[in-house]
Order: sequence, then structure tokens, then C-alpha cells
Amino acid sequence: MRLFVQIPCLNEEKTLAEVIRDIPRIIEGVDDVKILVIDDGSTDQTPEVAYTEGADYVIRLPFTQGLAKAFSHGIEACLELGADIIVNTDGDHQYQGGDIIRLIQPILERKAEVVIGNREVMRVEHFSVLKKNLQVLGSTVVSVLSRVKVPDATSGFRAYSRDAALRMNIFSNFSYTLETLFLAGNHRIPIAHIPIRVNEPRRPSRLFSNLLTYLKKSSGTIIRIYTLYEPLRSFFYIGSILFSIGILAVARFLGYYFTGSGAGHVQSLILSGALLTIGFQMWVLGILADLISINRKLSEEILYRVKRSEIPPLEQGNRTATRGIRNLLPPKKVRASTI
Repeated sequence: MRLFVQIPCLNEEKTLAEVIRDIPRIIEGVDDVKILVIDDGSTDQTPEVAYTEGADYVIRLPFTQGLAKAFSHGIEACLELGADIIVNTDGDHQYQGGDIIRLIQPILERKAEVVIGNREVMRVEHFSVLKKNLQVLGSTVVSVLSRVKVPDATSGFRAYSRDAALRMNIFSNFSYTLETLFLAGNHRIPIAHIPIRVNEPRRPSRLFSNLLTYLKKSSGTIIRIYTLYEPLRSFFYIGSILFSIGILAVARFLGYYFTGSGAGHVQSLILSGALLTIGFQMWVLGILADLISINRKLSEEILYRVKRSEIPPLEQGNRTATRGIRNLLPPKKVRASTI
């Protein structure tokens, strides 16, 4: 059983050493623990720190591509290197490495394919009251829409089985945390969550500058992902709302008409006609989008089977080949590489 701990990083030279030192190298039920650092175009000494502190592999992206892309590069590399379980943690040392032992237990016990660390945000002292309530509200909304019950939807401290990782196809440029939940719900992947500990923040978040920006990006991501995975429902809801308003506008016109004052309220009839037409068109678009989504699901299944065939089980061959991984460098070559 081979465990890979991947750490997406962007200018984390001040905290990366603590993150790597905190990762347990001996875990019961695991034969080998490897550390992979994904350098997302850092301009500081992040790769050199990874080398010094004993990271087994470093991926150096030529320019900053964002957390979601860095995460995807890491998953791909871990699978190519023969990972049976992949743990993702942050480079800012928000999460405590010792919790990795408990995080992977549901996968080792075959009780789940994805395990999410629950920060129990209402108990986190350095979170403001507003942030706590927004986190709880957001997790509730995501749980309902994705049909996956999860108390901490934005936690980046997660463990994936090899099979679950093979299904990870991330389209978002913002963050992978929300999209992977919808994907797991869509594929009926078993998910578990365990309580974890968090450290005091060492720096402000780089994903967003303030809560308003976070709300805008998160809301947009949720809407986009829900529409991607549930196109028929999305367009049906929108169409039904518009159609209902159109019906009300018709009722308003008829009410005034039969009371003898229909003249002068023709605008209600015009508005209702437009809304009824748009609502009906939304329903038609929903049907077309649902048909397209069937092709997407077939494509995802084909991609999953291709990945699985390219990365054979341990007993079927050497799973440490790195031919398909770009910019993957053993630690001893990090200092000689260029961004």
C-alpha cells in the first residue's frame, strides 16, 4: 500500500518546511509514504525548501495556474507514480500532518473512497462569527445540491483512494474542493468525514482577498458545477420560475379585463407572452443539455477506463514509471531547474 501526500504550493517557503516535517513517514497499514510538492510557479525558494526538507518529488509548473490546476497536476503525478491513496494538504500548514493517520483509515478499512477532514468550523477560534456562519451555510447548500452530506465542504485536507482519484476531472479554475464533491455525488462515490485539528493562520488566504470575493467566486462555482452535472434540473427550475411569473402576468391582465378596465394593462399581456416563451425555451434547452450531459458521462467513463488501463495495479507491473509526467523532478535536480 503506497501513500502519496501532495502539497500544492505558491510561494510557501516560510511554512513548507513545517508541513513536510509534520507528515508521518511510518503509518500502520501503509508500506510506503511519499511526499509530492506541486510548485505552482513560485517566485521564492519553495522548490529548494522542498528539496532540503526531504520531499520525494517536486513538480515545477512554468507559471501560476491556480489551486485547482495544481491539484489536478498532483493527482495525475501521484497516480503515475503508483499511489494507492492520495492525501492532499495545504502548503500554509493549516492542517496538522498527524491527522493523516486517521484521515486514511476509512479508505484502509474499505468504508469510503474519499475522506474529508472536518475542521468543525464553529469551534475554530480564529474564524470570525461571519465566516463560521457562511461556512456552515455554504456546506449545507453544497450538501443539498451535490446530494453528498458533508459538514465542511471547503476543507482542502482530503484523502482519495486510487479509484476515486482516477475519476477526478476538474474544470474549475478557482478551487477543486467544491467540484470534487459534486463529482463524487454524481458517481455515487462513498464519502466519509472525520474531525481534524487546525493550526493558527500564518498568512492571509491567496484564493480570495475578502469574504465578498470569496462569496462571488464560490457562488459562481457552485452554480456552474450544478448546471454541469444537473443540466435538466437547472434549466427546468429557471424555466418554471419564468413560466410561473408569465402565468401571474396573464392572471393580472385577465383580472383587470374582466373588471372592465382591461385597457391600459396590455403591458401585462406582452410581458406574460415574453416570459412564457422564454420559460418554454428554457425547458427545451434543459432537454438538449441533458442529452449533451449523457455524452459527457460516457466520455468521463471512457477517460476513467483509459487511465485505469494506463496505470496498472502494483502486481501487474512497475508503477513508478514517470514518462508521462511533465516537469516532474527528483529532489536532487530541483536546484538546477528553472521556472
